[in-house]
Amino acid sequence: MSLTLLGLFLVLAVLGVPVAVSLGLASALTLYIYDLPLSVVSQSMYTAMNSFLLVAVPLFILAGSVMERGGVSDRIFSAANALVGRWRGGLGQVNIVASMIFGGISGSSVADVSGLGPLEIRAMTQRNYPRPYAAALTMVTATLASIVPPSILMIIAASTAGQSVGAALIGGVGPALLLFVLFAAINYYLAVSRGYGSIQAVSFKEAMIAIAVAVPALGAPVIILGGIFGGIVTPTEAAGLAVLYTLLIGTLIYREIRWRALPRMITRVGINTGTILFIAMAASVATFVFTVDGLPVKVSQAILSVSGDPFVILLLLGVIFVVVGMFMDIIAAILILTPVLLPTALEVGIHPIHFVVFLVMGLSVGLSTPPVGVCLFATAYISGLRVESIVRAAVPFYVVMVFALIVLAAFPIIVLWPIGPLL
Repeated sequence: MSLTLLGLFLVLAVLGVPVAVSLGLASALTLYIYDLPLSVVSQSMYTAMNSFLLVAVPLFILAGSVMERGGVSDRIFSAANALVGRWRGGLGQVNIVASMIFGGISGSSVADVSGLGPLEIRAMTQRNYPRPYAAALTMVTATLASIVPPSILMIIAASTAGQSVGAALIGGVGPALLLFVLFAAINYYLAVSRGYGSIQAVSFKEAMIAIAVAVPALGAPVIILGGIFGGIVTPTEAAGLAVLYTLLIGTLIYREIRWRALPRMITRVGINTGTILFIAMAASVATFVFTVDGLPVKVSQAILSVSGDPFVILLLLGVIFVVVGMFMDIIAAILILTPVLLPTALEVGIHPIHFVVFLVMGLSVGLSTPPVGVCLFATAYISGLRVESIVRAAVPFYVVMVFALIVLAAFPIIVLWPIGPLL
């Protein structure tokens, strides 16, 4: 039954049918073929959307859209440049710092590429960085937004796994910091060894001005993380606060958003959210089929026949996540893989929050890899470069991301150390 569903889904997807339609149609056809009640389709879809937690998804997308239009990107980049832009490879480090901060507000890797990407690539090219390298660094650092709170992918994964969204978001802090350090280290090595970039001193006065101007923008991640980690607000309430705060600074402080532009922004966010949640609705029917067929048990038995060691199991899962992320829409992959593979992880003693964060981090590698990486194609579009040249320049960063996955598999404490108060 499960193989029938997956086979139909792959055929439809290869034919170019949208992911949500492919998944929903494949699920409905499987129900019909095996004489299961078609009423499951409507019931599962309604139940999947009847969630207060998922309200956070459109709210964080809207906050990211407001940031993109409200001048927040420029201020974040200027502040990061004032802090770390004066050393060899410094503008590359600015790229990494700015993506970390921007991701801590928008929760979206694509928003990071579109909001910060043009500014970062232009600035790095002007400072004697090869354009493919600047584009590659911009692309891979955007994946930080999928891991650092308030990651939209983490919200969806935690909700699908039935785990605390707040705990999963905070659990992403350690892996995000690990990737941040590794990206900074490889950027420094490549800049020094290859002579990338030029050093441009920033006076103390200029640095203070840039940081002061960016302070309102930097308040957003403080509100989001402080509220969730302190137990003051839920992730959904934090998303609402993020929208309100970014609107206020975009309209009243930076004054780069006009109120009349808000309806169009909300419409665009509604379209994007509809796409995401439609996939979630379709995946809920597929999950029902997998459960009836006993797929999670079958997969668990197959994987456990290889090893019962949690580290080995995570390595195997990591290979699955990276490969699937390279060929499938990330959100669809989360919704399909979580109910199938989570029981296996639990059986060998892997903490569910560790699994959720590892899943998102593994699949996020696919955001920047061919053949379907959305960040890869977004970067190619804004940089005007061929996909092949960006991929070649990104190879050292791909190695770093895989290494980070191995470290995360070996040391669960990287995920679990900050979430004690939320469990």
